[in-house]
Amino acid sequence: MKKLMIFLTVVFVLGCKQKEKQETTTEIVEVEKEVVQEENGWQVLFDGTSFDGWHVYPGKEVPDAWQLEDGAMILRTSSYRKDGTRFNMVTDKEYSNFQLSIEWMVTEGANSGIMWSVVEDEKYPEPYYTGPEIQVLDNINHPDAKNGTTHQAGALYDMVAPSKDVVKPIGEWNTYLITINHKTNEGIVVLNGIKIVEFPVNGEGWETMVANSKFETWEVFGKSKTGKIALQDHGEAISIGYRNIKIKEL
Repeated sequence: MKKLMIFLTVVFVLGCKQKEKQETTTEIVEVEKEVVQEENGWQVLFDGTSFDGWHVYPGKEVPDAWQLEDGAMILRTSSYRKDGTRFNMVTDKEYSNFQLSIEWMVTEGANSGIMWSVVEDEKYPEPYYTGPEIQVLDNINHPDAKNGTTHQAGALYDMVAPSKDVVKPIGEWNTYLITINHKTNEGIVVLNGIKIVEFPVNGEGWETMVANSKFETWEVFGKSKTGKIALQDHGEAISIGYRNIKIKEL
């Protein structure tokens, strides 16, 4: 009996040490990943496991209309939409000059957008009152695609059309690399590895674009150089997905 107790004790101790070793190894791997990301200047905005760092505009908790599925945040509004409620997702932090890497996917008839320099204030009912938008759209089935190429996926909405249509079919994931840099006065959109849009982000060039768009009389549109990043809920009962979101401040 004593020998058996000693044997069980040894097994228990070895088991504990092995578990501690595995936990330590996992922690080291996670730390190494974080170090690599930080060294390259990239910070994860959405890792697929939680909505940490995000909330719904203006200043609301993330509702069940946004769900976590297979490493993505998916907007499913059909069961949650009441009285025109919108579920625009925005970052907790504000950004000025950055590169944003983000994957997006639309279902049939979907419409969304990625906005920057969003001023979060209840006096502005929607993020688009202040934040310019890179369009996310089903170019084939959504009626807005028929309103010109400046309304199609990849466009700086209502201002600059994409030079090429390189959008993947409905249900497949697309990748944006969006650069906004006020220091160099550059806005760049790369879609699925192809540069499709370039534009100034301040000064006379920016003001001319705004003056020639639907935003001409919008007093606060695009005025701020700093603000939240937003993922738009356009109001339809259509699913939209985003994943692998990271940012590098410039």
